[in-house]
Amino acid sequence: MLKYIGKRLLMIIPTFLLLTLLVYTILSLSPADPALMRLGTTATEEQIEEMHHEMGLDRPLLVRYGTYMWDLLTEGEMGTSWVMQTNVKSEFIERLPNTLVLTGLALLLTIWVGIPAGIYAAVKQNSTGDRVTMILAMLLISLPNFFLSLICQIVFCLKLGWFPVTGAGSFAHFILPSIMLAASRVAGQVRLTRSSMLDVLGQDYIRTASAKGCSKIRVICYHALRNGLLPVITNIGNNVGGLVAGAVTVETIFAIPGIGSMLVNAVRTSDIPQVMGPIIFISLLVCAVNLLVDILYAVIDPRVKLQYG
Repeated sequence: MLKYIGKRLLMIIPTFLLLTLLVYTILSLSPADPALMRLGTTATEEQIEEMHHEMGLDRPLLVRYGTYMWDLLTEGEMGTSWVMQTNVKSEFIERLPNTLVLTGLALLLTIWVGIPAGIYAAVKQNSTGDRVTMILAMLLISLPNFFLSLICQIVFCLKLGWFPVTGAGSFAHFILPSIMLAASRVAGQVRLTRSSMLDVLGQDYIRTASAKGCSKIRVICYHALRNGLLPVITNIGNNVGGLVAGAVTVETIFAIPGIGSMLVNAVRTSDIPQVMGPIIFISLLVCAVNLLVDILYAVIDPRVKLQYG
C-alpha cells in the first residue's frame, strides 16, 4: 500500500511542474504588454523598456519561470501584481475562503444528492420515480450554468427575496450560488451512479446473494454499492476540478470575491503573477484529490493493492 501511495506521490511532481510551465508559457506569449498597461498609451519606448527591465520581462522565459517557482517553493511568495501593484499572496489568502466555501458546499450537494438519487433510480428502474429523476437530470445538464444562475437570481433573490443578490457577507450568500454551481454536477452524478449500479445489479453474485436470503438493503448497500463505487469515485474526483473552474462563472454572476473572479481579471490583463496563484492552487488541489481517489481505489478494490504487494 505504501509503495502504491509513494508512486502516486512521485507522479504529482512532474505533473505539477509541467502544468505550471505550460500556463506560464502561454501567458508569456500573450500579445498584451503589462508594462504598457501600467504606464499607459502615452509612454515612450525608453519608459517601456525600463519597465520591462524592472518587471524582469527582458529575461529569458525559462529564467523567469525558474525564479518564480524558486521564490514560491522556498519563501512561499507569489510575487506582486504587475497591474494592480498588490501582493498576490495576500489577495489570494483573502479570497480563498469564499471559493472554498462555495465549492465545498457544491461538492457536498453533488455527493449527498447525486449518489442517493442515482441509487434510487437504479433500484427502481423503469418506474415513475426513475423516469422523473432522469428527466430532471437531463434538464439540469442541458441548461447552461450562467443562464440557470441568472434566472434563479432573478426569481429567488429579486422577486421572492429568499436569498441575498450578491456578495459574500454571510452563509446565506453562498446557498443559492452553491446550488447553481452543483446543479449540472448533481445531474451527471445521478446518471453515472445509476448506470454503474445497473451494471452491478445484473451480476450473478447479486442474484446469488438475494437467493441466499440476504435482505434487499444488505444486497444493495454491501454487495452492489461497493463494487459500483469505482466509477462514481472517479467522477467525484473529476468534479473537484470542474467545480473550481465553474466557480468562475458563479462568482462573477453573484459578485463573490473569490479566486475565480481574481483569475478572470488577471487573465484579461496578462498579469502572470496574479494568474499563477490561483492556477497553482487549483493544480495542487486536483493532484491531491486524484491521489485521494487512487487511495480509495486501493481500499475499495483489493486487486489494486495486489499490484504493488
